[in-house]
Amino acid sequence: MSAPRRPPRRNVDGVLLLDKPSGITSNGALSRVKRLFNPAKAGHTGTLDPLASGLLPICLGSATRFAQFLLDANKRYTATVRFGIATTTQDADGDIVATSAVSFDRRALDATLTKFAGRQMQLPPAHSALKHAGKPYYHYARQGIDVPIVPREVSIDRLEVVVWNSPDATLHVECSKGTYIRTLAADLGNALGCGAHIAALRRTATGGFTIDDAVTLDALEAMDETQRDATLLPSRVMVDHLPGLRLSPEDTQRFVRGQSVVAMAYRDGPIAVFATDVLLGIADVENGVAHPRRVIADLQSKTSSASTQ
Repeated sequence: MSAPRRPPRRNVDGVLLLDKPSGITSNGALSRVKRLFNPAKAGHTGTLDPLASGLLPICLGSATRFAQFLLDANKRYTATVRFGIATTTQDADGDIVATSAVSFDRRALDATLTKFAGRQMQLPPAHSALKHAGKPYYHYARQGIDVPIVPREVSIDRLEVVVWNSPDATLHVECSKGTYIRTLAADLGNALGCGAHIAALRRTATGGFTIDDAVTLDALEAMDETQRDATLLPSRVMVDHLPGLRLSPEDTQRFVRGQSVVAMAYRDGPIAVFATDVLLGIADVENGVAHPRRVIADLQSKTSSASTQ
């Protein structure tokens, strides 16, 4: 008996603000979303470790073309750091490698936090998805193979204690992309002389979006297709932070063919480009000329009709 045929992929566009549960990978969460929406294209915008929960924006359809904006955006977290225990993975999923008494007080903790604020070089964890010679670091770490790990510049813009109940500290963290919160926890533990790891981690904001507007996988699975589609934000929210250029019908056709258009009123830098209220893509302005960087090709038929109305 042959297996049932899979329904054709849907042309669905938008941004899903997903509240990822703890215990699954970001790719695992993405797979479940893809099964629910059956989109032609989908991708998430910033990996959360399996232990972590919280905001994981997922782009569907045309929104995937602008995912880099969220990948590059600053992030906000609530992190529970457990001092006195160091683990192989720098979080609660790892094996314990060292324990120590926690003897510092709140004043010492606050003083140490100030040393980790601002721009700094951070050494990524050995158990991470960053790659060496085409393979992720965790591939080597699981086999006990040492490979060179290159420090990366990150920025921690806000780091403060929300709750201190020794040996646990709940911290509010605002940081740049690429910052490993579990590495921050381990570094804090080393600085305080007792070791530490992440006991719990929740992403609460990224790129102007907050966890308050997110939806859970369980809620999505309880919805029908129309209800699920209604949870999607339009693709244009990905570029709401950019200046917007609205084109004439003639310039619309030029832009969707990948040709530059005049933008004398705009400063050099990225802009969002529209035909009436239809997002065409983004462009880089240089000396009053907008050069296409991303064009939503599958919207060309829509823009043709929109630009002639």
